[in-house]
Amino acid sequence: MEQRHLGRTGLRVSRIGLGTLTWGRDTDEHDAADLLKTFWEAGGTLVDTADVYGDGEAEYLLGRLIEGLVPRRDLVISTKAGSVPDPEVRVDGSRGHLLAALDDSLARLGTDYVDVWHVHSYDPRTPLEETLGALDLAVSSGRARYAGVSNFCGWQLAKAGTWQLAAPGTRTRLAATQLEYSLLQRGVEREVLPAALDLGIGLLPSSPLGRGVLTGKYRTSTPADSRGASEHLAPFVAPYLDDTASHIVDAVTTAADGLAVTPLQVALAWVRDRPGVTAPIVGARNSQQLTAALSVEALSLPDEICRALDDVSAPVHRYPDHDWSTL
Repeated sequence: MEQRHLGRTGLRVSRIGLGTLTWGRDTDEHDAADLLKTFWEAGGTLVDTADVYGDGEAEYLLGRLIEGLVPRRDLVISTKAGSVPDPEVRVDGSRGHLLAALDDSLARLGTDYVDVWHVHSYDPRTPLEETLGALDLAVSSGRARYAGVSNFCGWQLAKAGTWQLAAPGTRTRLAATQLEYSLLQRGVEREVLPAALDLGIGLLPSSPLGRGVLTGKYRTSTPADSRGASEHLAPFVAPYLDDTASHIVDAVTTAADGLAVTPLQVALAWVRDRPGVTAPIVGARNSQQLTAALSVEALSLPDEICRALDDVSAPVHRYPDHDWSTL
């Protein structure tokens, strides 16, 4: 699998990442082992997790598989901290919470460092410089090799990235940002992507298949074994089952038919090769699904197909994103 630099850093990662959102909850140890082995054998290196996935079970499960199944040195492990189960607060970006969460993640993963450590979400209750200071401490102490953020909007990312660059040698530059990005969700193109490109921050798109909808599996019904049929994941899929999404899925299916590939391959290739994208993070229930996603490695979409998909899924961005004189 092709390797790409993560943002403007020397770290290279596979251009498809493996997500572990369901590990320890819907994905058991046997299936997780199959997924990790399949990913590694295909040349994949970037494995993404978080301290809240499965209430910590995802990290614990990944830690059990490291060394016994796949050598630690062959993986680029990315994890996140900052989300909390309190429905009133939801995020804690304080230095104390973040550093304690990192230590807990390392213990569950069974490693003394993570390759990339992300702040899971922006915390409006904590000064941003305190949150970013935790990233600096994590890197300077060797507990994290690189740092990033997740779910930051455009101005938040620009402020954080600029703050880190303002004191080179003292603060660690942001290597990555992780947000949802697909043909069904192009909101990051408004301000996040321009900020990331300008600051040299690599984008790691989550849900690159539109929460599974872009595979076409929901075109006529909801498969019994799908996330859309799952009690706790159905609300996650539902927003992408409207008429607008259906129109985009039809276009992806048409493109796939014309190229003699699958809708999954078309949708994943489109987001993988967008400007500023380092590696989409793919979640799969089993090794068969993952193998289908990894088969995109050999596919590059023709320019005319990309333009057609761009047009059919184009978000409405007007003032002030476009030159005011053209409005």
